[in-house]
Amino acid sequence: MLELYQAEDCPYSGNVREKLMELGVSYVTHNPRTSGGELRNQQTLDEMENIGGEDQIPFLVDHRRGIEIYESDDIIEYLDEHYD
Repeated sequence: MLELYQAEDCPYSGNVREKLMELGVSYVTHNPRTSGGELRNQQTLDEMENIGGEDQIPFLVDHRRGIEIYESDDIIEYLDEHYD
């Protein structure tokens, strides 16, 4: 299962969502905050920070492979490599 911690108003998150849709990959989104930092869901933010150690979006968790990745370019490269 893929989980994407992101913000709807974040262009970097949008690039990752676009790649996931292009590849036809199923994923779950979480919106802990806006790209400007306005809190949307404290529990989700806490989960993201517990898993990855940072309050940074986008953040992808690939449970099947045990991978956690920040940075949209790195996430897109990973998706191309493993899901294309």
